[in-house]
Amino acid sequence: MSSLLHMLSILRTVSRYRLAAMLPAEWLGRPFQAVLWLCGLGAQKVDTDARSEGERLRLALQELGPIYIKFGQLLSTRRDMLPVEIADQLALLQDQVEPFNGAAAKSIVERSLNGSFNEIFAKFDVEPLASASVAQVHAATLKQDNADVVVKIIRPGIDKQIEQDIKLLYFVARLLERHSSEARRLHMVDVVADYQSVIYGELDLKQEAANTSQLKHNFEASDELRALLHVPAIYWDYTSEQVLVMERVYGIPVSNVEQLRAAGTNLKRLAERGVEIFFTQVFEHNFFHADMHPGNIFVETKDPEYPRYIALDCAIMGSLPEIDRYYVARILLGALDRDYRLVTRLYQESGWLSADVQPAAFESLIRSVCEPIFAKPLAELSFGTLLIYLFQAARRFGMEVQPAQVLLQKTLVNIEGLGQQLYPELDLWETAKPFLDRWTRERYSPLK
Repeated sequence: MSSLLHMLSILRTVSRYRLAAMLPAEWLGRPFQAVLWLCGLGAQKVDTDARSEGERLRLALQELGPIYIKFGQLLSTRRDMLPVEIADQLALLQDQVEPFNGAAAKSIVERSLNGSFNEIFAKFDVEPLASASVAQVHAATLKQDNADVVVKIIRPGIDKQIEQDIKLLYFVARLLERHSSEARRLHMVDVVADYQSVIYGELDLKQEAANTSQLKHNFEASDELRALLHVPAIYWDYTSEQVLVMERVYGIPVSNVEQLRAAGTNLKRLAERGVEIFFTQVFEHNFFHADMHPGNIFVETKDPEYPRYIALDCAIMGSLPEIDRYYVARILLGALDRDYRLVTRLYQESGWLSADVQPAAFESLIRSVCEPIFAKPLAELSFGTLLIYLFQAARRFGMEVQPAQVLLQKTLVNIEGLGQQLYPELDLWETAKPFLDRWTRERYSPLK
């Protein structure tokens, strides 16, 4: 009964924000349209003239709650399949919810770690540092060595809520695919499956701890890498699926440019180091932080001339097969050299396009997509935008964008945004081209 009421409540919100009007009628089918109409009886409708489609969708997801907010955040990264206005609106969604009480947090820690709370912690702040849909974070001090730590705790009961909402999302996706060839082309069920993989990964804090530990190991391989990025240490003795304890780190939020400037930070070097970290993770380590929004990145300014990044929240990580990394790098270089015939050949070689695609038609489309981008000054060139447009063009010829490629695209857009916020004159092409040239030369043959 509760599941039925939950579904009816969601359909009422869909009706109130007139979300069905955003889809062609044939996507829904007459029975579903009738149910939506009934659910919307008596509900105050949002004015479609006053609110754009993207704004209505964003407000509806906010009203539906944190699980749908996170789904909207995932959708915002699918710029290869969404209109720009809708993707931009969804990118504004914030995963912030009311915290659960400190007593519940302590109870979860004791139950999860099979130990007395007071034997583990000398101090524990019941007021969380941050609270999101899946977990919240508390500051604490360990008893064993008096170390300052943060304790991340899974929200009680969230697994059952997620399971219920995932089932509903699958139901809607299958309904859309049943009634619409366009929905089938967009692989709506696969989009939900991608979200399920992401959200279930966030429910297992041992997985996040392992990701954090791996990223830390990668950037401690040399003094040069250590100087670029610091990743907090994990306290494995106090970490489980529901509780993660790690070193507490202190730094300036990367989004606080004024504070960074006041600390005397070399912002040009900081922006360039961000780009270097991204390309090192993707192409050298093949293990990249795929949620690098400003809330997860801080800056250590002990030496402001050589600032160091701090990375938090490693729940979502990405990796690409060697062959895919090779072709992404070569396609970017080919596009930036405006060699559209080479780009077409690389798409075909990679297997991302079917053999029956006419090369001349694809080359013409790539040219029409890229030339408006290259009309801008080189310093304003966006790798992320270029990659999005290339994926959009390829989708029109039947290419299926893989989840890891979506994460790569999203991360590149985030890194570019951060770099240009820190140092607007950042020339990403000048910074990245030597790296890509060297990497592709070393692996000239993808079969090497």
